[in-house]
Amino acid sequence: MREKPNIQNVSAFLIRKLLVKVGKMWFNICQGLHLTAGQMDINLKGVSELTSLASSIQNFHFDNVLMNASGVHCMTTQELDELYASPAGSFVTKSGTPNARVGNPEPRYHQLELGSINSMGLPNNGIDYYLDYALDFQAKHPDHPIFLSVSGMSPSDYTLLAEKIQASDFNGLTEFNLSCPNVPGKPQIAYDFDTTEQILTDLFKIFTKPAGVKLPPFFDLAQFDQMAALLNRFPLTFINSINSLGNGLMIDPATDTALIRPKGGFGGIGGAYAKPIALANVRAFRQRLRDDIAIIGTGGVTTGRDVYDLILCGADMVQLGTVLQVEGVACFDRLNHELEAVMAEKGYTTLDDFRGKLQTIQ
Repeated sequence: MREKPNIQNVSAFLIRKLLVKVGKMWFNICQGLHLTAGQMDINLKGVSELTSLASSIQNFHFDNVLMNASGVHCMTTQELDELYASPAGSFVTKSGTPNARVGNPEPRYHQLELGSINSMGLPNNGIDYYLDYALDFQAKHPDHPIFLSVSGMSPSDYTLLAEKIQASDFNGLTEFNLSCPNVPGKPQIAYDFDTTEQILTDLFKIFTKPAGVKLPPFFDLAQFDQMAALLNRFPLTFINSINSLGNGLMIDPATDTALIRPKGGFGGIGGAYAKPIALANVRAFRQRLRDDIAIIGTGGVTTGRDVYDLILCGADMVQLGTVLQVEGVACFDRLNHELEAVMAEKGYTTLDDFRGKLQTIQ
């Protein structure tokens, strides 16, 4: 027999829906007046209190979906502390290698009209530096899960990195970066499916903690099929898709010279240029991976609508690269408010209301 509805629950639901509709009406008015999300904030408080930006990856819970991409604002402990103090839902360390690296010669980063080009070359302070920080952080903030990113310079390095983290008390999420396009003479590992399979096979013989892989962009549907089938064989907690679009080239029109120095000017492309490719990769992998493998969507975010679109394609978390480099940690607050405004316009109050629910033309 169907239970009678609880009057208090029904009333709360109706009030909730009413406030969302009011928020939507106000959003439309503000759009007509060309007000910014910040100017709308004071008037959307009632809706914001009902709107949740919270997300989860298995048993790890986050206040909101936003975090930095490894490589941006995470080189030093000071930058990592600034990320913690920001409105980001979580953060990830720089990809630590077995030994510290200075990276490629400068100039190695240049801002573009719609994004950026870089060939940083994995500069970092080494795995010990970031693992020590992560251990200290989790002791002080046990309820704030973070990500530790690592990258090998050869396949055997990943086993050494895994052994070190496995032997430690780190209880957060580990990202194994298989996708850096900017180390001269080193290919992007994840484009070699046989090598990727061997790395993951060796890694999961010893690694039992929550782990994910950072992937380069793929462009062919057969690649998505093959990589997803490979990844589904391993106990992955998440994937991160995508890293920058590898080996682009931009020229200074005043001097006819490449904008960056390493690799003859070739570098990874980020920012708005990357959005269509990021959306496609998140969508394609969400359709092919096991349900328990979460997806971190990275690439192309400049507005709250961009965040929304990545979630709509299936992202569980969203990382910021170029926009964080340009605006600093203030972008987290702006993007959270813009995401709330888009959700209010749509009448959504949780991310699950629209996550992975991209509509297609029949």
